[in-house]
Amino acid sequence: MFEVYITRAAKYLPNEAVSNDEMENYLGLINDTASKARRIILRNNKITSRYYAVDKTGKSTHNNAELTQNAVMQLFDENFTPQDLDVLSCGTSTPDIFLPSHAAMVHGLLKNKSVELNSSTGVCCAGMNSLKFGFLSVRSGNSKNAICTGSEKVSSWLIAQKYSQEVNNLKSLEEQPIIAFKKDFLRWMLSDGAGAFLLENEPKGAISLKIEWMEAFSYAFELETCMYAGGDKLENGEIKPWSDYEPEQLLNESVFAIKQDVKLLDEFILSKGAESMKEAMIKNNITADQVDYFIPHVSSNFFVEGLKKGLEEKGIGMADEKWFMNLSRVGNVGSASIYLAVEELMNSGNLRKGDRILLSVPESGRFSFAYAYLTVY
Repeated sequence: MFEVYITRAAKYLPNEAVSNDEMENYLGLINDTASKARRIILRNNKITSRYYAVDKTGKSTHNNAELTQNAVMQLFDENFTPQDLDVLSCGTSTPDIFLPSHAAMVHGLLKNKSVELNSSTGVCCAGMNSLKFGFLSVRSGNSKNAICTGSEKVSSWLIAQKYSQEVNNLKSLEEQPIIAFKKDFLRWMLSDGAGAFLLENEPKGAISLKIEWMEAFSYAFELETCMYAGGDKLENGEIKPWSDYEPEQLLNESVFAIKQDVKLLDEFILSKGAESMKEAMIKNNITADQVDYFIPHVSSNFFVEGLKKGLEEKGIGMADEKWFMNLSRVGNVGSASIYLAVEELMNSGNLRKGDRILLSVPESGRFSFAYAYLTVY
């Protein structure tokens, strides 16, 4: 078995940062009316700027594969070229197309040589799943290196035009002409971007991050779906897939919109997160004292105090000075968020040899959680 190191980290955030007051200039007004939920949601999530790969007309400036390619290209130089790459592993919640896979589309833009591909799907854990594939490939000796990515292009899913038919139908039925909170809620939470790591079997440069271990957990066996797209939730908790809808229903009911069961989220995301993190730490024989930086991906600052309390109750509380987050500056970029945070910390100049970093990523899709423990070399 070989050791595995993150030797480089890169990010790509499209266009200029978008402030809270500018968001509806890009995403548009539904029913020509400002969202009543927007200010409340933004006050809770504490995000002050984010990035969109669309312009103010709603036209795309980049697709997901292009965002990912732009992050990946920053990992190459004269010492590690595209011709040296062995594995490309890409995770996303929002691929440009159903098939071919996201990794294949990114590879098509790289135009380097034949490499092994892996595409990880899901929600926020998709980026950690892509990282674990690369980690295991290098660790086993299957490859000498791997590039792993997390990326999202969600803005196109959130623009007002995507909900116009549903609103028109509500009007015709003389109902309140708004979309459900479970859909409007996420319009003010999510944004675009990509992050990428280069994994190699030996440390390189001034700073490398050794991946000591990775762990993942799923509670889908006992909990129903919480966050979903491409279907809708029935009264019995089952998901009706988009392929079982009539064509006109896909538009009339905004079937492809990203939705979240907020009640389920509040009930389980923190408790299962604390439970799984404690299990991961016990399994790998580490304590909170052996963590110098704690990087949690949280969708909203609203959950931070609850997470702190949950970790304390499990005996794994992290002191405030250990927490590292950039949510307020870059937004919630789903599967890319953990990459963006690690990239910022890795290139900050603050890390010292021997520092230990714990990564924590929850996914509300059907409640999955992923963790990684890193040592600075």
